[in-house]
Amino acid sequence: MRGKLRIYLGAAPGVGKTYKMLEEAHRRVERGADVVVALVETHGRKHTQAMLDGLETIPALARVYRDRSFAEMDLDAVLARRPQVALVDELAHTNVPGGRHVKRWQDVQDLLEAGIEVIATLNIQHLESLNDVVQRITGIAQHETVPDEVVRAADQIELVDMSPEALRRRLAHGNLYTAEKVDAALSNYFRVGNLTALRELALLWTADRVDEVLQRYREDHRIDKVWEARERVVVALPGDESGELLIRRAARIAQRSIKAVLNQERGAAKNGAVGAELLAVHIARSDGLAVATSAAALVAQRHLVESLGGSYHTIVGDDVPTALLEFARAQNATQLVLGTSRRSRLNRFLTGRGIGETTIRLSGDIDVHMVTHEEPRDAHYRMDQMAWLPPNPLREASWGWRRWRGLLAAVLAPLALTGLLTHVSRGLNLTSQVLIFLVATVAVARLGGLLSALIAAVWGSLLLNYYVIPPLHTFTIAETNNVIALLVFAIVALTVASVVDLAVKQTRRAARASAEAETLNAFAVSVLRGDSAIAALLERFRETFGMASVVMLQRASADSGRADVHLPDDNDDPSRWSVVASTGADCAACPGQADTVVEAGPDAVIALRGRTLPAADQRVLTAFAAQATAALERRRLAKSAAEAASLAAADKLRTALLAAVSHDLRTPLAAAKAAVSTLRDPDLNLRLADRVELLEAADESLDRLTRLVENLLDMSRLQSGALKPRLELVDPGEILPHAIDDVPEAAQRVCLEPIEHSVPMIADAPLLERAVVNLIGNAVRHTDSPVTVTVSALGEHVEIRVIDRGPGIPQAAWDLVFRPFQRLGDRDNGAGTGLGLALARGLVEAMDGTLNPEETPGGGITMVLSLPAAAPAPVPAADEELLA
Repeated sequence: MRGKLRIYLGAAPGVGKTYKMLEEAHRRVERGADVVVALVETHGRKHTQAMLDGLETIPALARVYRDRSFAEMDLDAVLARRPQVALVDELAHTNVPGGRHVKRWQDVQDLLEAGIEVIATLNIQHLESLNDVVQRITGIAQHETVPDEVVRAADQIELVDMSPEALRRRLAHGNLYTAEKVDAALSNYFRVGNLTALRELALLWTADRVDEVLQRYREDHRIDKVWEARERVVVALPGDESGELLIRRAARIAQRSIKAVLNQERGAAKNGAVGAELLAVHIARSDGLAVATSAAALVAQRHLVESLGGSYHTIVGDDVPTALLEFARAQNATQLVLGTSRRSRLNRFLTGRGIGETTIRLSGDIDVHMVTHEEPRDAHYRMDQMAWLPPNPLREASWGWRRWRGLLAAVLAPLALTGLLTHVSRGLNLTSQVLIFLVATVAVARLGGLLSALIAAVWGSLLLNYYVIPPLHTFTIAETNNVIALLVFAIVALTVASVVDLAVKQTRRAARASAEAETLNAFAVSVLRGDSAIAALLERFRETFGMASVVMLQRASADSGRADVHLPDDNDDPSRWSVVASTGADCAACPGQADTVVEAGPDAVIALRGRTLPAADQRVLTAFAAQATAALERRRLAKSAAEAASLAAADKLRTALLAAVSHDLRTPLAAAKAAVSTLRDPDLNLRLADRVELLEAADESLDRLTRLVENLLDMSRLQSGALKPRLELVDPGEILPHAIDDVPEAAQRVCLEPIEHSVPMIADAPLLERAVVNLIGNAVRHTDSPVTVTVSALGEHVEIRVIDRGPGIPQAAWDLVFRPFQRLGDRDNGAGTGLGLALARGLVEAMDGTLNPEETPGGGITMVLSLPAAAPAPVPAADEELLA
């Protein structure tokens, strides 16, 4: 079992990280734990030194580097000892060359893999993501860093905090450095401004880490209530021009959040960037009732949100307030920003509460901000006017709220009109009264459908007959004209109502298709914007339809290429399925564990958990499955294409290798054999000078054959991936003289410029020497000019330049010369097999470097070999703050 990692994080040296670590070690020992000190740097601090008493210490290894001796952790001894807990100080330390790893945090990974719990210390300035921020604050470039993922993977991170004033007092009292170093430290690294900024970074980074742990806890325990541990602002975008105003207002609110300050410190905030604390969301109605939204406005608002450091989301929901609040609670948002209603009083009276009012009523512990804004130019659509529109019939049962509302209107509207006409019937004849009832019937049809209109027509006919047509208060009709008028009213009312109902249904179908197209377009955009097509699709679908998790599963037999029989109970057997991609918590491991399952090809399914999707969403789900299937097929095709390309490259290499064997190997072999055969011929009486010449020719041919075979073997290992470099700190000043000596023709023509300040590079020494030998040999063989070799440091890289002043290489052929078995121009095979530059580039790239040509000023070509620079010579951590 892998060991656990606990890190004591500090804002600056001297806050007490090592002391706290040793205190924890003594507590563990008192509880009976097996604790050893793998490595602790006391820096001569007597209080820290005293804490080592009573703790078992693994003796440190003494390594010499540049005439200085350094104490390093004896990793092999700690692994052999196998304690329960190991203490490792200064996690970001760079090891002196000669150890198993370059960095100490890599040694710690070995301890964790061995099942040993590790307690370590780290300063905030050594985090990789904050390296540039710390340099801008302190003016010191931190060469020793730890990847953020290593620290975030720790099981426990404890912040050791101290105010800047207290730390400066500790320094002034001589508790950290000797008296001669105190003044320099106080005036450089330990300035109040530096310490305050570093402390803020440490506090905010730790708070960010705590927030990640909190989110995982809420997901694991399915907690929906908002915990106001940190401010998160959700802004609802209606889809019109007012969205930009709402975004900017929400951004100003979010700027007061903790994470915004951290993002501004990192320099990520541009134009008031607010980081992930601002979330913009647009609700797309599943029946397409938001078709009046401006797509261009939403695109512009998406760019605005992302430029402010926020995130943009689109979700589907018919009940806009409920959808907004569900999204906000899922994100643990504390504040919600909405635009105010622009509806008239009549609108409010007819439709009741709008989105804003309903959201406020249901918000619970989420603060809702209502922001006033100007009337949009396109007044047809506003967020709160969604209440004008009837709900989605596909989402509701056939006797849902819309039907009940229509039936209620069918009963009450004719009664209200009858009462009104009874009191104000003066001047109105029967025709006018029938037309008024006809308008009411059409309105009922628009509100509740054909059935409600039929009830309104029949009910209205009865009321007209009883209260309006003489004789009154009886269902008897005296005149034939009145009977005809009443029948025409009923027929016209039903005919118009059926037309209105049909138009409403057609409008809703078209709107539904538009909403589906909008949703599928969002899926397509997520694929184009995402790094992984399938993962992007799954995440977009989960977010859009509010699912707890979405996973694509593939039959294990299909993934392995076997044609196993599919048994009926496969859907309930997780071992028969493998996960292609997933998103969300608690994903289904097999189709039987899902709430909704859709086929994604013959051997794959998409399993959704959270709720059962209604039939209204099946078309979108089917189209989504088709896109996911296509993405899966593209992945398979890409994999097959990569394999085919690899096979084609290997086949091409074999073809070239056969060509080389057929001629390039045969030529030196034939020359050597001819020379040896001549020497062995007893019938020839050769002079001494002839014998010497033949021996030299045989030796030269065999040397050429040896180099050729070595190059072929190295190129074969590179192509097959069998060549694994062992990276370590390498001094180019030690490598280059040997490389020049290995090229026989280089003695008189190659000049190595003096290296004044040699900077170590991270490389494999034998491979680096081999690459340089090929570069120098290529320059010597193909030019008659002197060749110069230089070394220089450029930023985080060290460059070795091999410079010649020969005819040069046309820029169009720069890539060509690095291909295996390529020769420039019409040179004969005596110039080599064309492997030198290809092999050199392959070796350099295997060491994470680059090899590129440049034009030499005045004519010729310069080959620039660049490799990562190692950290400067290790400096005791106690002195690093004095370098500013």
